[in-house]
Amino acid sequence: MKHKGIIFDMDGTLWDSAENVAKSWNKAIADYGYERAPITKEDMYSVMGKTMDVLASIIFPNCTCRDELINVCYREENDYLTVHGGELYPDVEKTLDELSERYDLYIVSNCQRGYIESFFAYHGLGRYFKDTECYGNNELEKSENIKLIVERNNIDEAVYVGDIQGDYDSSKKAGVKFIHAAYGFGTIDDDVPAIRKFSELPRVADRVFEEIEKH
Repeated sequence: MKHKGIIFDMDGTLWDSAENVAKSWNKAIADYGYERAPITKEDMYSVMGKTMDVLASIIFPNCTCRDELINVCYREENDYLTVHGGELYPDVEKTLDELSERYDLYIVSNCQRGYIESFFAYHGLGRYFKDTECYGNNELEKSENIKLIVERNNIDEAVYVGDIQGDYDSSKKAGVKFIHAAYGFGTIDDDVPAIRKFSELPRVADRVFEEIEKH
């Protein structure tokens, strides 16, 4: 029997943490003593899904202490989200429970180290996932981390679920199928399977895996 796995993006797919991330960064920036306009939820939406180095260059374009400040922000963010969490999309836990009965579940994100753990700590969903990987652990692009999860867990057939074009591009580069979380932050410039709400995922995933079997 083939080992089938569903690999998830986080922001715009499992949850929306933008508001609380913005709050945590504003606190970190104030504590650090750096002056800039307050970061908004919309600012965070504009950089969600980007790797940490790219995100830092956008948020702090002229900051001479960028590397130090971004690390301060990430530490505060992890601590804040561990206590306050983010906004889960409707039916996430119920749907993960259903999916985990027939597929192994994983997470691959462009986030910093500790972000996935903060998600698990607040929302208690870690029990559903067999393995995770992120940019903050190894500075690899998302496609490479998808490949790493597939290889490390001996997955025969994999599907990546994400919400933005970069997720789709990474899945193609990694050689896995893709499902668009169309309720998230982005659109996809191709005709791909999509879900309009998280609870639709079991039905759509089943169909995608059936198509993989046919080919």
